[in-house]
Amino acid sequence: MKFLMLVKHPENQGPPPRALMDAMVILTEEAVKNHTMLANGGLAPTAQSTRVRVANGKLSTIDGPFSEAKEVIGGFALFELKSKQEAIDGAVRFMELHRKHWPEFTGETEIRQIFGPADFAQCLEQREAATTVK
Repeated sequence: MKFLMLVKHPENQGPPPRALMDAMVILTEEAVKNHTMLANGGLAPTAQSTRVRVANGKLSTIDGPFSEAKEVIGGFALFELKSKQEAIDGAVRFMELHRKHWPEFTGETEIRQIFGPADFAQCLEQREAATTVK
C-alpha cells in the first residue's frame, strides 16, 4: 500500500533547528535502507509557487504568495508500507522528532493512502452496487 505523508504548518515558522534536520536525515536513511520510502522533499514557499485553476469553465494561473493560506504543505514523503497503522506509527515518530528538537513547532502530518486503478475500480463497483435496486 502506498501512502503520501503531507507535513502542514504555518508558512512563516522560520527554518528548522539543525538538530531536527540531523534527526530527520537519520530517519530518512533508515526508511530508504528498509525500502519503505520512495520519495521525499521539502517544498518551496508559496511566494515562489503558482496555482493553475479551473473554475466555471475558465483556466487561470495565480502566482504566490497566496494570502488565503493559513497553513501550507511544507513537505512530503511517499512510502510503500504494509498497513495504515504502519503509516500512522511512522508519522508519530516523525512528529515526535519535531516535538523533541523544535518545541515551538506547530503543525501536523496528514496521511493519505494512494489509490491505484484497482482501488478506483472497487470504489465504482461499490457505488454501482449501492445505487442498484434489489
